[in-house]
Amino acid sequence: MSKFSALDSAVRDLVHDGDTVAFEGFTHLIPFAAAHEVIRQGKRDLTLIRLTPDVIYDQMIGMGLAKKVVFSYAGNPGVGLLRRLRDTVENGWPNRPELVEHSHAAMANAYEAGAAGLPCAIFRGYRGAGLKAVNPDIRTITCPFTGEELVAVPAIKPDVAIIHAQKANRRGDVLVEGIIGVQKEAVLAAKRSIVTVEEVVDNFDDLHTNLCILPHWTVTTIVAVPGGAHPSYAHGYYRRDNAAYMAWDTISAERESFAAWMQENVLDVGPEVFAARVEGLRK
Repeated sequence: MSKFSALDSAVRDLVHDGDTVAFEGFTHLIPFAAAHEVIRQGKRDLTLIRLTPDVIYDQMIGMGLAKKVVFSYAGNPGVGLLRRLRDTVENGWPNRPELVEHSHAAMANAYEAGAAGLPCAIFRGYRGAGLKAVNPDIRTITCPFTGEELVAVPAIKPDVAIIHAQKANRRGDVLVEGIIGVQKEAVLAAKRSIVTVEEVVDNFDDLHTNLCILPHWTVTTIVAVPGGAHPSYAHGYYRRDNAAYMAWDTISAERESFAAWMQENVLDVGPEVFAARVEGLRK
């Protein structure tokens, strides 16, 4: 498909029912707009991977998209638990996805292994931790050189990686500034990728070339979506909407209020309405 696309077309062409999909961004540049488009298109039976599932995963899980969730920490940052995730675990509503829990370190290493084309990640970790008792994918291996016992976990190799960034140039190179997280590794590990950006520019003027962390040949398609990370923040563009995260705790507490909010703010919101709402972020 074209290097540049509309969001609905990119999701329709690149995200399929049953896919393993990683939506990455660490407190910063979380791809909310792209995830909302996945919800609007009613994708199903997805294996959702994310280093720190937060509000956007609560929304996708609550809408029944997830068949399996591979994650480390899960919560509403600075607020508390994810109420839709808790409901699906405790009550099976709207379904009961399989949960695979890791540490942050394990997932970061697993993404790096996937990006390098390796079958697994080997590292020091999980010593004294109880996750091995509930996750059979956490295994041990003996170093052939030192005899040290190390941990091995499967490499993460998504069908699709979806991230948000500040800029792309017209060749398709992607610029990310500020907190990076594992966006680069997720894209390099994936078969396909969608990168939403705040803007497309002719070139990256007056910037160090090392800031261009994703050259054009690593990215499948780019979509200009100003405000696409809201309510998380985009360094240099808008701040984190803390009030939205606080409000989500109440919105998501009951199934009825959750469903009503999703209908009004996601299912019924097309690109034009979204763009109008986002204008206020830059003021």
